[in-house]
Amino acid sequence: MATMDEQEQRRRRLTAWRGARRVLARVGADGTLGERLAALAADAPSVHDPDDCTDVYGGGVVADLERRTARLLGMEAAAFFPTGTMAQQVALRCWAGRTGNATVALHPLSHPEVHEGGALGVVSGLRTVHPTSEPRLPDAEEIREFPEPFGTLMLELPLRDAGFVLPSWEELTAVVEAARERDAVVHFDGARLWECGPHFGRALPEIAGLADSVYVSFYKSLDGLSGAVLAGPSTLVEEARVWRHRYGGQLFQQFPAALSALIGLERELPRLPSYVAHAKVVAGALAEG
Repeated sequence: MATMDEQEQRRRRLTAWRGARRVLARVGADGTLGERLAALAADAPSVHDPDDCTDVYGGGVVADLERRTARLLGMEAAAFFPTGTMAQQVALRCWAGRTGNATVALHPLSHPEVHEGGALGVVSGLRTVHPTSEPRLPDAEEIREFPEPFGTLMLELPLRDAGFVLPSWEELTAVVEAARERDAVVHFDGARLWECGPHFGRALPEIAGLADSVYVSFYKSLDGLSGAVLAGPSTLVEEARVWRHRYGGQLFQQFPAALSALIGLERELPRLPSYVAHAKVVAGALAEG
């Protein structure tokens, strides 16, 4: 929870940002309550029928979002979660039950290891191992030669705390193949998967299709209010819905978050390649400076 000093610092930063004549980005999270509510009310009819009933424990606009996200990722089904932390814990717990192995191989700088207070072990009873500690994702040789068995390989794309690094397409496909050789399933932490297409030169279904399951966020790249989706085989997703309820994620109504996610898919997703291209221009100019 933010302290008064932190809130005041944020207020000052936002005041300076709002007064700037030129900025690199303007994101909805930095708007006022009135601005965000007005924008949601104005844009919502473009993505969903405003005369539809609100969702109650799913359905309605939430189900619409789940179906659309599954199609975009080329997956059989998808389930909406209030947070990505919950979505991934559920996914990894479900895979542990299916593989019979509660060990998850992932990078020590991945989000569950750094930012979730050890929840994979404390809450979900999972054990984690690290095929590499280098500031990059593990390569195929490291996966093949890792001395311990593991049931799931989790790959964060991009690996944020190592500097938002991504492997090449050939490296990614090779590491997935190496995991398959060990009879392990592959889960993608795709919090920012939406913007990986330009790097890999592949469409979203081809990227997501390398994995057995994938989680995507709606507020990091798409400017949504909150929320995430876990996508994968329909049998896994149905099991994940049961665990979502057990973890406290079966919320009564979620239509504001779902509507904002649909708006992000409609408006921001097509723009991401141009954002990536402009970011490279800015980075180049900063490097020259």
